[in-house]
Amino acid sequence: MSPPDFLLSDLSEAERYRRFDELQGTLTGVWSAMRLGHADECVVVIPSVTLDRAVAPSGSLMQAYEERYLFMLMLLRQPRLRMTYVTSGPIAPEIIEYYLSLLPGIIPSHARARLSLVAVHDMSERSLSEKLLDRPALLSRIAAGIPNPGRCHLVPYNATELERDLALSLGIPMFGADPRLAPLGSKTGCRRLFAEVGIPHPLGAEDLRRLDEVADALMRMRAERPTMEGAIVKLNEGVSGAGNALVRLDGLPPPGAPDERECVLARLDAMELESQRTPRAVYLAKLEEGAGIVEERITGDEVRSPSVQLRVLPEGRVELPSTHDQLLGGASGQSYLGCTFPASPEYAGAISEQAALVGERLATLGALGRFAIDFVVVRDASGAWTSYAIELNLRRGGTTHPFLTLQFLTDGRYHPDVGLFLTPGGRAKHLAATDHLESDLLRGLAPADLFDIVARHGLLFDQSLQAGVVFHMISCLTEHGRVGLTAVGDSAQEAWERYVEAERILLEEARLALQERPLPG
Repeated sequence: MSPPDFLLSDLSEAERYRRFDELQGTLTGVWSAMRLGHADECVVVIPSVTLDRAVAPSGSLMQAYEERYLFMLMLLRQPRLRMTYVTSGPIAPEIIEYYLSLLPGIIPSHARARLSLVAVHDMSERSLSEKLLDRPALLSRIAAGIPNPGRCHLVPYNATELERDLALSLGIPMFGADPRLAPLGSKTGCRRLFAEVGIPHPLGAEDLRRLDEVADALMRMRAERPTMEGAIVKLNEGVSGAGNALVRLDGLPPPGAPDERECVLARLDAMELESQRTPRAVYLAKLEEGAGIVEERITGDEVRSPSVQLRVLPEGRVELPSTHDQLLGGASGQSYLGCTFPASPEYAGAISEQAALVGERLATLGALGRFAIDFVVVRDASGAWTSYAIELNLRRGGTTHPFLTLQFLTDGRYHPDVGLFLTPGGRAKHLAATDHLESDLLRGLAPADLFDIVARHGLLFDQSLQAGVVFHMISCLTEHGRVGLTAVGDSAQEAWERYVEAERILLEEARLALQERPLPG
């Protein structure tokens, strides 16, 4: 007698999680069979940016974020691996050809035959996961293309209940954190986790929903640290600094003064939102809905913003794949723009040790997949660095795709003991990367123009040197005047010079493309 059929909509949350737990229990076997040359090995990539944003990006920009993870195509170096890559809209064929041309030792047409591209044809601002769950027939077609669910897993961008339901619908486990652990990745949750494992983090307060609560917290913080000149309010689910707001505290009455609270509230009324696209009323509504934190803004003569990537494997082992120095910008310097890799050896070891404590704790709680911990480090007069953990991103992030691009292209790995990334031949590699090479000039270029510039100026990744440039987020070039790039070199200086030169060439070519031409005849 065959088992009864169940519809996803028939299942309660508890039953969905029960089935999800059973499915995740198969991931260890799937993982152990990877890279063994099985003809039925498959990966389904669904890079849905399922995040709570105060202002959602446009549909075309969301598509570019989904394409940011096309570096996953480099897994097709494995000659029998099949891959399904899903996006909201179709990916231009020339973009796919560009990535396949990067694969060393593989005929691009052979890799293309093992790649299934699935487009939902829905360019709305909703997340890709929502769009797929609204289309059961499309999900069924994706599932039908999986040769063996026992040798296939789902790779998401981040893991929410939506991605859990995708895993259930496809019948394959997911290499990502259990959605029930999501509160640990909120600003409130990560501050509490940092306190639990005993690593330094800024003075602050959690689980705040109204400005009067923030004001009370700031008064308590000022009583403890009267010299504090600034603080940052952060939405619990803010991403890449977009949920942050700067509060300037210099020049206030001393702590405990009769008019202190009134003056603090006035400063909160004037707080500077990092996202200039977010209306103040929307920001405050998000704070009330999802809560947030306030913490001291770390300042000093020299302040940097490194991060540590970690990965928990299905058997529970914790790896430390990389450290980065983040490049920040925006209204008050809190928005993520890009990174350099690896982080400075002056503090890479210290932040790695602290991040490892968080990683081990997350592993005991059942976390899985990639995540990153952001730090602020400040140098004192003696030259010593002090670090503060500020965020846990329980998902892939802005440093993931540049690092994995480098790793997949070179087969190298990061050695935390020496703070270097080394190829199998022992050659050190460095990178500089951005998601935000932006200029109105770039709107005059189409993807085909970019590839022409790449060819004419040699802006390629040279496998013989294992150095060069790789572009990403190419589809938003014309509409948004934006593209991303990763520059790789044998030293930090070389990687940065390649980055700067690629930027110079691209902007100059874009300027020439916009020059008016004589009329014909």
